[in-house]
Amino acid sequence: MLCSREIFRFLVRKDVRKILKRKDSDAGEKGKALEDLRASLFNKFYSVDGAKRQRICGPVAALTFNFMVAIGIIFINKWVLKNIGFQFPVFLTFIHYAVSWALMAILNSFSLLPASPPSKSTPFSLFTLGIVMSLSTGLSNVSLKYNSVGFYQMAKIAVTPSIVLAEFIWYNKRVTFSKVIALTVVSIGVAIATVTDLQFSLFGACVAMAWIIPSAINKILWSNLQQQENWTALSLMWKTTPITLLFLVSMIPFLDPPGVLAFHWSFHNTSAILLSAFLGFLLQWSGALALGATSAISHVVLGQFKTCVLLLGSYYLFGSNPGTTSICGAFIAIGGMSLFTYLNLNAKKQPAPPKASSSLPKSKLGEGNEENRHGFGADSV
Repeated sequence: MLCSREIFRFLVRKDVRKILKRKDSDAGEKGKALEDLRASLFNKFYSVDGAKRQRICGPVAALTFNFMVAIGIIFINKWVLKNIGFQFPVFLTFIHYAVSWALMAILNSFSLLPASPPSKSTPFSLFTLGIVMSLSTGLSNVSLKYNSVGFYQMAKIAVTPSIVLAEFIWYNKRVTFSKVIALTVVSIGVAIATVTDLQFSLFGACVAMAWIIPSAINKILWSNLQQQENWTALSLMWKTTPITLLFLVSMIPFLDPPGVLAFHWSFHNTSAILLSAFLGFLLQWSGALALGATSAISHVVLGQFKTCVLLLGSYYLFGSNPGTTSICGAFIAIGGMSLFTYLNLNAKKQPAPPKASSSLPKSKLGEGNEENRHGFGADSV
């Protein structure tokens, strides 16, 4: 919708109407006019500035999109792993990213993929993001296979303090005391809600613990590269997905059981796996949009909110009985999430402190240094 409005505004401009209305008899002149029009459209919608405009996505829309897709893929993946019997979690992750890369390749062939920003990001940052994406998603699916959902959520609680600590060490970001209280209430509520479903194996517990650090780094890098270096979600996915696929291939022999080629690849089974892969693309895209519009901590809180909604929804809609303790824990967690959301909205409404003015003119070098310092000072999350 945004692109349609931009195209209409562009076409009704006076200089464009002149190009469209030209009636030169010379065919070369007409071809040049059309080429100029094509170049103008390309610069307007495929340039970095155009990509920045397309990157605008409100926090509410991004979080809602991610929440709805995450709920859908939970049921589809449960169907694939349990009913279909596809017991290869890392290879399923590989299929997800392969389908995502194929869809982005189609968008790129039609010049619909947003342009990458000027090369401020080091290749090391993109390479690191590709590695932690493979570790985060692959180990997450392996953890779900060998552990119960309750133990998986218990491990996810440790991601929140990991993000707070990592952002403080790397970017000197500080969390206010009131938000620390809210996050603590959320963690306690989720722990109470899932304490009745703690089933795990030694191998599954090791995988869950190994998943915490890559998951935290993954969310921090996605959020920082979009907010500080003007990457769009799709362009960043396009750059890092090949790296992720490479490392997922190396993980398959160690974490997946043998026999993937002997699986019954019927039309029904293949369709279910491809549907899961398409939702995986939407989940990756919506998660990137949410991280770009909010923060890594907000995205973790959204994931915990999803757990509580699923627990309460199963109780009210399907008559399941997780127990009074779990239901009370879910309500406690939702209360903490509501407080965290209120504090975030209240912080955005507060005006920024005025900068000290000086009668001396700023040099270009000083302005550049100030830009380089922006976003890396003592910020509040």
